[in-house]
Formats: sequence, structure tokens, C-alpha cells
Amino acid sequence: MTHLRRMMLEELQRRNYAQSTVKGYLRIVQDFAQHFHQPPDKLGPDHLRQYQAHLFQEKKLNAGTVQQYVAALRFFFNKTLKRRYPLDDIPMPKRHRKLPEILSPDEVALLIASASNLFHQTMLMTLYATGMRRAELCNLKTTDIDSQRMMVHICQGKGGRDRNVPLSDKLLQTLRIYWRWMKPKTYLFPGTVNNWRADVPINTKVPWEACRQAAQRAGITKHVSPHTIRHCYATHLLEAGTDLRAIQMLLGHAKLEDTAWYLHLSRKHLTSVTNPLDAISVSNTDHIKRSRKLQKR
Repeated sequence: MTHLRRMMLEELQRRNYAQSTVKGYLRIVQDFAQHFHQPPDKLGPDHLRQYQAHLFQEKKLNAGTVQQYVAALRFFFNKTLKRRYPLDDIPMPKRHRKLPEILSPDEVALLIASASNLFHQTMLMTLYATGMRRAELCNLKTTDIDSQRMMVHICQGKGGRDRNVPLSDKLLQTLRIYWRWMKPKTYLFPGTVNNWRADVPINTKVPWEACRQAAQRAGITKHVSPHTIRHCYATHLLEAGTDLRAIQMLLGHAKLEDTAWYLHLSRKHLTSVTNPLDAISVSNTDHIKRSRKLQKR
């Protein structure tokens, strides 16, 4: 390990960053240095501007991913090297937030039923019954399923926050069948080492593949990912009458504004609003002129 890498690692650990964030930040700085074939401490604002343009124009990364690169490079220069570059030298790109596609409850049921095996089906059911993130699913342990209190413990989620979500009766039934078949030890969804089942977390690509295969088998053309299922969980709860504050706690959001985003996705809430056009009187259109030509005066 180089001196610079050790310095950055120590700065990250001092601030108790999540392990996934630590790995990501170190990799980004390494990629930055390799792009210019120079040690990262020999690079400066001009290189940062060139690299950010490279990420957009040549690597075709989206704004959200580039924001992660910018955050890592800001940390390296500002916290590790103590170089106080102005924020204009490392701008945070504007992120255009698109509304995700939402599956209807019937489509979710079809997706789960179309899973290629019990392992994938149990993962999809767990995602939809808890609204947990992909990384949280991968690190879920057998001891996190509390059938006595009917709770699922999600430990060290995003931001290092723990939370509990209710355990669905239907999910518990499937988990018991899955348990007798898989016999998991530490991790509920064990991964592999050298293509052999082992007591390690599954790779984060596995839930992606489970969603992709099930959507393909179900004939669902919408984009489906583990996060799509999380969006469906929140939206369907909202449409069922669950209040935003409760959904915020279930999702593990730090801010209520993040949860309020689901109001844009809830058809029930959008259609319950009276349209102002319907509240006014409009003259009969039978005698309105159809021609768009201007009358001569």
C-alpha cells in the first residue's frame, strides 16, 4: 500500500465512512491517477476539469455516478492533501432526477412468480416485503429474521443506520421453505467461493440478475432492478394509506423530503386532486370557430 493510499484510508476511517464508500473512494482516486499516468498528488485543477469531461464525454457516465467521482476527488484533495481548491475547480454536476417506472401490484406478483428458482424468488419476495436496498439484502443475516416479534432487522443500512421493518406472514412462510432447502448459516442468501456455496454474502450482481431474468420470463418490458422493487414497495404502501412519516422510517430515509418524492409516483394521490379546469364554467365549444386563420379587419 502506498503512502498516499494509507493517508487517505486513515482519513476515511477517522470519519467512520462505510466500508463500501472507503473502497469506492480509493478505487476512484486510483483510476484518476492511472488516467494521467501520474501520482495523484502531482495532479491539480486542470487535470480535474479534464477528467470530469472525460467521464461524461468518453466514459458516458451519468451525472449520479460522476457525483460519486467528484465526492471522492474532493475528499482526496481537501481532506487528505489539505489542498483547499475552490469548489468551482471540482464542480458537482447537476443531476436530472427522472421518475422511475413503477410496477403495478399485479406486475410485481407476476415478476415474483416468474423467478427462475426458489433462491431468486425468495430474494424478490424479501425485497418487495421489506423495501430494503440491494446491499442491505446481500448482507442480511439469518439472525436478522425475528419470527417471534415478526420483525426484520436491517443492520448498518445507508448512513450506518439500523432499522426494523415488519415481517410479512407470506414472506415468513416462504422463508421457512427456503430455510429447509438452503440451510443458510450466517448469511440468509449465501454467496459462492470458486463456484462453491460458501458462508459469505452474495455478490451485489445476483439480485440484479434475479430481477432481469424474472422480468424477461414475465414479459415485463419496464426497467426492473432491485431499486425498482424498493420504489414499488414505497409507492404501494402510500397508495394503501400509509403515512409518509411511517414510510420514511421503513425505508431508512434521513430526510422526509426524500420520501415525499413518492407522492409523484402514487396514482391514487395524483388523481385525488381536483383539477382547477373542472372547477370553472367553460362555454360550449359547438359554436367555436375551427379555422386558425386570423380574421381581417
